[in-house]
Amino acid sequence: MVPVIEKAHEFGYHVMTVDYLPNNVAHPFADEYHNVSVLDLDALIELAKSQQIDGIMTMIELTMVPVAYVAEKLGLNSHCSYESTIILHDKALFRKFLTDNDFKVPHAKGFSSYEEAQKDIDFFHWPVIIKPVDSCASRGVIKVEKPSELKQAVDYALSFGQYKAFIIEDFIETNELTSGVECFAVNGQLKYAAFYDQYHDVHSLNPYVPVAECWPSIQKKEYQEEVSSELQRLFDLLHIDTGMFNVEWRVGTDGTVYLMEVAPRPGMGGTMAKLLEIATGVKIYDAEILNAVGDPIGDIHQPDYKGCYAISVLHSKEDGIFRGIDIDKAFRDKHVIQEDPVVREGDRVNKLKMGNEVYGTIFLRFDSQEEMHREMADPSRWLKLKIDSAE
Repeated sequence: MVPVIEKAHEFGYHVMTVDYLPNNVAHPFADEYHNVSVLDLDALIELAKSQQIDGIMTMIELTMVPVAYVAEKLGLNSHCSYESTIILHDKALFRKFLTDNDFKVPHAKGFSSYEEAQKDIDFFHWPVIIKPVDSCASRGVIKVEKPSELKQAVDYALSFGQYKAFIIEDFIETNELTSGVECFAVNGQLKYAAFYDQYHDVHSLNPYVPVAECWPSIQKKEYQEEVSSELQRLFDLLHIDTGMFNVEWRVGTDGTVYLMEVAPRPGMGGTMAKLLEIATGVKIYDAEILNAVGDPIGDIHQPDYKGCYAISVLHSKEDGIFRGIDIDKAFRDKHVIQEDPVVREGDRVNKLKMGNEVYGTIFLRFDSQEEMHREMADPSRWLKLKIDSAE
């Protein structure tokens, strides 16, 4: 949240941060800090009223629902209603909503216990993916190859999330890269859709955590057009207003396009939006902040890329002590726009297991998609994290 606070100060806003962690790194950058749990809705309302706030926003999944609740109760700007936010946040409710409204959906169902899930084993086409219904940053996500592995996977999923419920869904096999779209809606209309491709580290403890994003996408235009059309239909049904959405989608081996996640928040805590302002000139990061307080957001239109751009996510393949980053000099001079490590030399790092175990980002620019995908498919060609192995 620190970049958000700094940007809000550029606009002249007085910023208050709220959570129950006094040592949160963002608090010293704000004008005020209030020790209130973001999950205590009554306390948030009381605080918001006492401070007579003009806007409320978040960049992370955990607080999407509380922010929508406060905004609705106080008549402030929000991406969508509290009810719609709950549907988008809860994966079981989202899958049911998609099914009820004739979207293409993998076999999926929500449960609160292993015993419930065991009764529906024959409903799914194995292998399956199990994840907490309120999972974020790939926490608690696990692929299960056969029913005999279900109990252990359920216990793992239930160890994450606030709702203590999980979803099981068919694993979608794909011949393509996994994909997403960082988009912006204005008065319910999809005005900006920046389609991207993802890479994952298959050697990490969690191969479902993205470790790179690339723009523009190499996915077929017909797939992108179908996603845009289905997103607009979803926005209409949920009465979406104005704001940024991070979307994950997938193409099955049979060519079926699935909306997997639609979150009313920026991707990677706003990191994607910051790169996309460089890549396209459209100020969606600024607009997200301006909209929260009801100020004009400027012109939002479809992206026109000034080259090919990527985010490389710094992550470790081993537990140990961080000693720095080594980037090939010729590569850095040609391609690196910005380096943003979030760990310091001497900090302890862990093998990648979930999205909050990433250690920074590198913004990159390439002249062609071929060059970009060659380098992002194997970053070891130019990038090394220096880690002293843990004893």
